This record gives sequence, C-alpha cells and structure tokens, in this order.
Amino acid sequence: MKVLYPGSFDPITNGHLDIIERASKKFDNLVVAVLVNSEKKTLFTLDERVKLIYENIKQLKINNVTIESFEGLTANYAKNNNIDFIIRGIRGFNDYEYEKQIALINSKLTDGLETLFMLSDIRFSFVSSSIVKEIASYGGDISPYVTKCVEKALKMKYFSEK
Repeated sequence: MKVLYPGSFDPITNGHLDIIERASKKFDNLVVAVLVNSEKKTLFTLDERVKLIYENIKQLKINNVTIESFEGLTANYAKNNNIDFIIRGIRGFNDYEYEKQIALINSKLTDGLETLFMLSDIRFSFVSSSIVKEIASYGGDISPYVTKCVEKALKMKYFSEK
C-alpha cells in the first residue's frame, strides 16, 4: 500500500522525520512529496529541500521511502499517482482543526482519498519549520530540532554572507 506525506519541508525537522520513520514502518511505500508553491516564499530551493530529505532518509536507513515533488492540489497528485491515503502529523488542537478541513476537502476532491493523522511525538509537539528558521536566523541552538545536515544548511543560509 502506498501512502503520501506531503509538505513544504522548509526545512525538514526532527518532527517530520519522526512521522516519516513511524509511517514507513506501517506502510509498504511512503511517498514524501515536497510541495512547490510559487506563492509561498521558501528559504530553501526545491532541490535543496529534496536533498536534505534524501540525506536524512539515507541516514535513517529507510528503504521504502520515495521523495518526489509536486505542484498543485494534493488531492490531484494523490489521484494521479494511485494513492489512497495521506499522512499528516498533528502537533496540537490548532493543527487538528486546520488539517481536518483540508482532509474533508481532499476527500471531496478525490473520492476515496483518506487522511490519517499521526500525533507528533511529545518531544516535537511545539517544533515547526518556521520556529526553527526563526531561532536559526538569530544564531540560537536548533540542534534539538533538526539533524546536523539541516543545522549546517541553515547556518550557511543565514550566516555565510555575513
């Protein structure tokens, strides 16, 4: 069974990796799909985000994960790729409310498309890519929230030109 874990992953955090690792143990094939949204300003390019995900998946020795990118509606991507399930991580109540709306819309757009929610590990329940980027931009310690390769990439983004 193939399942989709979509997101912008700008950058990938330990919370994302926890969801990937746990989902990869439950499903035969996990597609980590990196969203291309021309209206959203990202810190990392699409290629950089994919490379960081790949490096982390390789370090975790997960063999049933495919990394792809897509533009447009997640529901259309799932339909075009014969995917019946979407995985979404839930950190708290606000995530649930937002993700519930998206899940309901996706199921209407693509009949039979189901969203499965995975609760975030408590260690990462307050971590988001936005928070990690903000801490990193001020030179704060992000090592508990991202892997070494992501930490290095963030430092390069924020401090290589200064």
